[in-house]
Amino acid sequence: MQKISVIIPAFNEADSIANVINDIPDTVNEVIVVNNNSTDATESEASKAGATVLHEPKKGYGYACLRGMHYIAKQSKKPDIIVFLDGDYSDYPEELTKLIQPICNGKAKLVIGARVKALREPHAMTPQQIFGNWLATTLMHWFFKSTFTDLGPFRAISYKTLLSLNMQDKTYGWTIEMQLKALKQNVTYKEIPVHYRKRIGISKVSGTVYGSIMAGYKILGWIFKYSFKS
Repeated sequence: MQKISVIIPAFNEADSIANVINDIPDTVNEVIVVNNNSTDATESEASKAGATVLHEPKKGYGYACLRGMHYIAKQSKKPDIIVFLDGDYSDYPEELTKLIQPICNGKAKLVIGARVKALREPHAMTPQQIFGNWLATTLMHWFFKSTFTDLGPFRAISYKTLLSLNMQDKTYGWTIEMQLKALKQNVTYKEIPVHYRKRIGISKVSGTVYGSIMAGYKILGWIFKYSFKS
């Protein structure tokens, strides 16, 4: 039986975090919510729903993910698979079972939940998200011959593979860094189409002009950095 841990970065997700936790399959061994300096009741709602709650005062998606990994590194029995999931209830946590299957079967080390249009609720993704995903994945195809179609945050990865990637990005570039490093290391990967709905609350990235610009800057920065890296 594979040991599975879920890491959920969360900043002001009090209205949604319990829904996310409650919909995660029982096969998961531990749900870790990283409270990223929230000013609402995210911590108490996550704790009441049964999650392990960690604190990361430095704001940033990558900071929160790295805090979760640091916690796991101290455990005596490490998980076999790590799943990353947003706390805004835009993903369908119950589809986690589909994402881990290729890893359990030995067919992939990294699985990305692809937010395909056919399974996406209307207006669930902003125009800048759709364009950003298209641009990033197109550049990745040109430079690295990848077949990625999305930078979706709902993803599963074997723990050993995650460690080998030596993740570093602290903010908006976390997802693209993982995929680019996986390509560089010839990690076997797969995309699984997943459902996607309108998030609860306002996005801290695509919902603001600053967030959209910074995310785009980070994504393009990582791509061009790795395109010229031997």
